Amino acid sequence: MYRPMRVLLLVVALVVLLSPQGSAAGPQPWQNKVDPWVLETVAQGETEFLVFLTAQADLSRARQLPTKLEKGRYVYETLTAVAEATQGPVRRALDRLGVEYRPYWVANMIWVRGDRAVVEAMAKRSDVAHVFANPRVRADLPLPSSDPSAPESEQAAAPQVVEWNIAKVRAPDVWAAGYTGQGAVVAGQDTGYQWDHPALKGKYRGWNGATASHDYNWHDAIHASTGACGANSPVPCDDHDHGTHTMGTIVGDDGAGNQIGMAPGAKWIGCRNMDAGYGTPATYSECYQWFIAPTRVDGSDPRPDLAPHVINNSWSCPPSEGCTNPLVLLTVVQNVRAAGIVTVHSAGNSGAACATVNTPAAIYDESFTVGATNSSDNIASFSSRGPVTVDGSGRRKPDVSAPGVNIRSSVRGGGYAGGWSGTSMAGPHVAGQVALLISAYPWLAGDVDQIEDIIADSAVPRTTSQSCGGDTPGSVPNNVYGWGRIDAYQAYAIGCRAPTAAPTAAISRVSATAVQVAWNAVPSAATYQVWWADNAPYFTPGGSCVGNCAVVSGTTFSQAILGSAASNRTYVVRAANPCGSAAAHSNRVAEFEFELTPGAP
Repeated sequence: MYRPMRVLLLVVALVVLLSPQGSAAGPQPWQNKVDPWVLETVAQGETEFLVFLTAQADLSRARQLPTKLEKGRYVYETLTAVAEATQGPVRRALDRLGVEYRPYWVANMIWVRGDRAVVEAMAKRSDVAHVFANPRVRADLPLPSSDPSAPESEQAAAPQVVEWNIAKVRAPDVWAAGYTGQGAVVAGQDTGYQWDHPALKGKYRGWNGATASHDYNWHDAIHASTGACGANSPVPCDDHDHGTHTMGTIVGDDGAGNQIGMAPGAKWIGCRNMDAGYGTPATYSECYQWFIAPTRVDGSDPRPDLAPHVINNSWSCPPSEGCTNPLVLLTVVQNVRAAGIVTVHSAGNSGAACATVNTPAAIYDESFTVGATNSSDNIASFSSRGPVTVDGSGRRKPDVSAPGVNIRSSVRGGGYAGGWSGTSMAGPHVAGQVALLISAYPWLAGDVDQIEDIIADSAVPRTTSQSCGGDTPGSVPNNVYGWGRIDAYQAYAIGCRAPTAAPTAAISRVSATAVQVAWNAVPSAATYQVWWADNAPYFTPGGSCVGNCAVVSGTTFSQAILGSAASNRTYVVRAANPCGSAAAHSNRVAEFEFELTPGAP
């Protein structure tokens, strides 16, 4: 592992108290708890805002859970429990004020539309930490154009069976090894999607080959619109082309010569977070919430077991549009990541100066941020650079880079369009790469740290003389390319890593003639190997599971033992994966504490 493990916000209580002011200074004017944008816009009449409650869920335990399903269920249950336990008084106050509102649990917050009196009433409450802006943000969505940093031959590139960008990152080599994304579920939140596009229809999780079901596979977070899709669309719809284009780069393949996607064997689901290219922090958050526990189209029956493995986010929320305080989206992204979901985010198109990665959610450590390169592996002129300075962190960004100049992919109407340039086009390559990794190594599902480390460690190093954030010439990683341009096949080659820890075993007597060995689940383990030996308390297992050994897919092993001769039987356990990699063996446990004889009590 070449880069530091990412760290989520860790707290020790079930509910953590967040307060922008702190408590030492005593009461503060209510305006101090309100974003300036809210105060400015509400002076003109009603505005919309996010009431962020003081009580927020502590999800630190999720890191210790071994599977993505366990993480997802725990995160969903904890978040919804905290929201249910604490939102009641605020919602009753809003009911008395007679205003429109919508509660969320992905972070403990409530979307509200109201006037200055409502803003003041919310800000004065002790159970409200802050009132955040919810501006209608015009996303920085690229349109077909030619980037001056692209080689001239690339700017006029003709359609290919396998697009140049897909071949460049060696996805076809992973396909040749037998892994095309099968078993993985990818997601996108964007301008929407044309689900029945020839390159996407067969990959849509809601299509069974004969009929379509959009329950658990599509959500529309746009609740008021005059655009082509309308509001609350019950079927996937795209009013801009951008979403359809990005999803094509993740999974697209029409079977007729348009191999535009990284992981054509994966299934996809989607959420619309923008209305004709305009989104809000609330719509972004709502899509994130739906991905943690997808629902039916009517919003009922949430199921965290149907959550995706990775989410592509080709959008930004710039301060210039009112996203002046990153806390609300930071909490949301942290909670999604705690559920075992990789969040891929485009770096932004504000380059080429340093410190231009400056918009949520690309700025967060919890987002896996992607810059854009051209066919010569040079950074695109528009690709935003690090470090992140808007939050004072100096954090290095992007994490990696991927092709994002003159990309050909699917667009509305069933056709294809080339010449699209932007980090929006780069991010989907990484989302598809995550699907390829999970297809090859299913035990990586939910292990976000491990997945990101593999992608970073396998990237083709790229250096720069641009000294952003104190980068020195030749340094890797850097604030221009991150760890480098992604390489899907190299990630596959190094992806089958040994489990990250040895299990801890314990033995118990389950009957008069039998014992059970139990151990903790270990990340990245596909199976466990249990060795035993009689009268050999210092027994050490070999590399192969032969002789007195059992391969177990769960975390327990039971065995009948007859006669006192076996009273010194010793067991050890170790985690393993199908590639032959294994962790060190566990502690030794023995049943010599009691005699196991027929009829013994």
